[in-house]
Amino acid sequence: MSHLFGPVVQQGYVVPDVEQAMQHWLARGVGPFVFVDIKDFPGQYDNSPIMAQMQAGFAYCGDQQIEVITPSLDHSSIYKDYLEQVPAGGLQHLAFWVDNIDDKLAELDHQNVGHRVWQRYGAPPDYRAHAYIDLTDAPGVMIQLMARSDFYDMLFGALAVAAQSWDGVSDPIRVLDPGSGSLVPRP
Repeated sequence: MSHLFGPVVQQGYVVPDVEQAMQHWLARGVGPFVFVDIKDFPGQYDNSPIMAQMQAGFAYCGDQQIEVITPSLDHSSIYKDYLEQVPAGGLQHLAFWVDNIDDKLAELDHQNVGHRVWQRYGAPPDYRAHAYIDLTDAPGVMIQLMARSDFYDMLFGALAVAAQSWDGVSDPIRVLDPGSGSLVPRP
């Protein structure tokens, strides 16, 4: 467990092909995945506004969430930067829950933990849903701070329950039904 952030809750892999990455994990018995096609998610990259475009898959392996992301290469993001540096893809970030991103960043400032905020997501102008930081004295795998919310509790809770009861075969890739909030087989 990190003394700065708490327990790791997610391993985030940026990959050139999200479908292939989900199949990689499914072949190892990790699943089911929930697939999300993200369009125009507001954010900020290196202090400039962006509209994120990516495809992502999420699954659980025990208490660790596995995320695989394929970004649009037509839009600026930390994910696009990563694939330009590591074309085969790999572990790009570790995620941690926080109650409030701005409070956590202020705490890091107070503790003189050198860091740079590279990207944020959420409603403008504050973008308080996610923040991706890198430590300036020891750059490498980024840290994602995820603000707790009812939506993420619902989505990730449903995914954790699905993983616990999954038979390893049925409906390996699912989507979120926005009407019911349940995970349903991907069409």
